[in-house]
Amino acid sequence: MTIKNIFCVGRNYPLHAKELNNAIPSEPLLFSKPSHAVAEANNNEIILPQSYGEIHHELEFVIHISRSYEPGLKVDDLIDKIALGIDFTLRDVQNELKKKGYPWLLAKGFPNSAVLTTWTSFSGLEDFAKSDFTLEINEKEVQRGNIKDLLFDIPTLLEYIAKHFGLGEGDIIFTGTPAGVGPVSDGDHLVMKWNQTKMGEFTVKLK
Repeated sequence: MTIKNIFCVGRNYPLHAKELNNAIPSEPLLFSKPSHAVAEANNNEIILPQSYGEIHHELEFVIHISRSYEPGLKVDDLIDKIALGIDFTLRDVQNELKKKGYPWLLAKGFPNSAVLTTWTSFSGLEDFAKSDFTLEINEKEVQRGNIKDLLFDIPTLLEYIAKHFGLGEGDIIFTGTPAGVGPVSDGDHLVMKWNQTKMGEFTVKLK
């Protein structure tokens, strides 16, 4: 499946914003990743850089856009698939960029920084809000989230992104990470689940 644009939403769970001592935004905080950042969580080894300081995991609910946005279209008209994803972040690099007022791309856009599970059919926001999604590292749960807790809900994100950047077939949106982000280490095994069902897993290789 071809992925075109990768939109990501920062600070979209209030508890996550607070854990990093960040202000809660008054409108969606957006950044992007290049398509080279995409990697598949398929019980494989994923290489991440080890020379830039701590790399933090950020578990996210990811949506795939099936057609060009038009005002009046419903969520069910625009989204055809969902996945879980990890927005890997070079946290030390990001902190330095923030101090300088620079964009986050160097901290967010490196190869393999957007890890995705297999895609599953979209069955409506109400269905996906019934259950939590989770991340386990070495069999210990470290993050748990639910889209019902989003600061800016998915219809709001669709409208906002379309208005400011355009939104079309093949675009994907990382909708934000819940609290519990933290560093990964060489050899860590990560498992992403929705409704307690495993959707993707991989092992970190720092190199």
